[in-house]
Amino acid sequence: MKQFILVFLGGGLGSALRFLISKSFNGYLQHFYLGTFLVNILGCLIIGLVLGLSAKNNFFSENQTLLLATGFCGGFTTFSAFAFEKHSLLNTGEYLYFSIYTISSILIGILAVVLGLWLSKVA
Repeated sequence: MKQFILVFLGGGLGSALRFLISKSFNGYLQHFYLGTFLVNILGCLIIGLVLGLSAKNNFFSENQTLLLATGFCGGFTTFSAFAFEKHSLLNTGEYLYFSIYTISSILIGILAVVLGLWLSKVA
């Protein structure tokens, strides 16, 4: 239950911060969601630092890693988890799975958005 609460609190904080950053920066450039882009890149940096420091020298405890990586970064952006998973596949030499997972996630994700929008119109 403690781990659930840590993920819940981190996720809430990450989601709120994502909202504030996106709201503040998304209107600056036409045809480019600067706030979302910043959130995704910052989330990737944070999850890399947290997981890297945890793996290297146990800088963060398991609970702190859950709060920061799973909770905060998960709420802040799922793109960070996506990018870390891709790095893991590359790191283990799984180039075929990297390619399939990356391309299918992007294409099927976009198609799922289109389908959801279409379904919401016909419902």
